[in-house]
Amino acid sequence: MKKVCSLIWLTFIAISYFCRGLQSVSEIPNFPLNNGKKIPSIGYGTWMANGQDLENALEVALEDGYRYIDTAFLYGNEKVVGKVLNRWITDGKLKREDLYILTKLPPSGNRPEGVSKYLKKSLENLQLDYVDMYLIHVPFAFNEIGDNLFPFHSNKTINMDSSTDLKAIWKEMEKQVDAGLTKGIGLSNYNETQIKKVLEYSRIKPCTLQIELHPYLQQNKLVEFCKKNEILVIAYSPLGSPGLTKFFENFQKKIDRPDILGDSTLKAIAAKYSKTTAQVLLRFFTQNGIVPIPKSTNPSRIKMNIEIFDFQLNDQEMNEIKALDKGQRLLNFSELFDGIDKHPEYPFKSQ
Repeated sequence: MKKVCSLIWLTFIAISYFCRGLQSVSEIPNFPLNNGKKIPSIGYGTWMANGQDLENALEVALEDGYRYIDTAFLYGNEKVVGKVLNRWITDGKLKREDLYILTKLPPSGNRPEGVSKYLKKSLENLQLDYVDMYLIHVPFAFNEIGDNLFPFHSNKTINMDSSTDLKAIWKEMEKQVDAGLTKGIGLSNYNETQIKKVLEYSRIKPCTLQIELHPYLQQNKLVEFCKKNEILVIAYSPLGSPGLTKFFENFQKKIDRPDILGDSTLKAIAAKYSKTTAQVLLRFFTQNGIVPIPKSTNPSRIKMNIEIFDFQLNDQEMNEIKALDKGQRLLNFSELFDGIDKHPEYPFKSQ
């Protein structure tokens, strides 16, 4: 009898956890896009993750309810993402339409003939027939030197292509929508002037803009411009990108990265709600109509990062976080790629 009771109790617990998982997925709200589609209000970022670590992390993320996975050809991890997605779809755990997959055109493909070429490479890597969103990763271009994603000259300056024609590139992006290879197209790391030009000549309007956003760099003017033009903003490095120091070291560079998660204002708000500062920040963005894409390979952090829809920041707390803005950019491409600020389409020349 005891064994039967124990079995019933274990079954009850298993069902409870299963139902809780389904509930957590259903409670993740979507944001509307200007192409009539929807995007989950939080995504899983994959920058600076690869190999078995990423594979394990993606398994955890999908189990925890993440459905928007953000990657890029430049990250060199699309094959790992594709392997996991294919496994989930083949095993019947998810349907393709349950997922929202975003990838990006690399700077070495930033010319008209590169758009279709690199999107097809990405689709092959991801083992998909289409992506939900395809972005131009940056408005500047590198010269295509074999498979070298970061082509440097011998003097350590970046080997850039100054002939970038953003209008011609966008027209090719539109063709990918027509061909059914992507459901939507957008931009990343563009400034307001560049976006205005795209809006002037576009037949298909950009759906999204992905930019660096965290409490110390809130880019309010650019965000408001996008909202007025129905362009949804996606925030990369929303937690201040703790792994950025190591990334810069790969290029023999140093970065003075502030401890955003240790900010006293954020810690006070987090304590009130018994949440982490990361959860407070992610909630801050979603309440502001912005999609954050935090990256972690730590299972507990992956889970916590998505558990942000059971509390609401009040107006005072939102304003306190807004007051933290310092205009402090962490990922300044000119510090990473020597000489890139000379490119005619470098987006941060005035900063």
